[in-house]
Amino acid sequence: MMFWSDHDMSGWGYTGMAIGMVLFWILVIVAIIALVRSSTGNTTTRTVVQSPPYTESPEQVLAARFARGEIDEAEYQQRLAVLRGNISR
Repeated sequence: MMFWSDHDMSGWGYTGMAIGMVLFWILVIVAIIALVRSSTGNTTTRTVVQSPPYTESPEQVLAARFARGEIDEAEYQQRLAVLRGNISR
């Protein structure tokens, strides 16, 4: 009873093993690269750009919006009154 010819992997088995081996080595290489990058402390990709401190007052921002035409005069006067604390309804 020789079953040697009935239990071979055929072409698809060898193809699957080859693809699996290539994926395994790619995974190992990517893991090594990630480990080296994290251990060297490469901060060029993790820098945070901070905006400069805000220097304009709220009234200046409101006046600039009015000058650009984003708001009309009635809305400007109403918001200016709210900013100054003169709320009249």
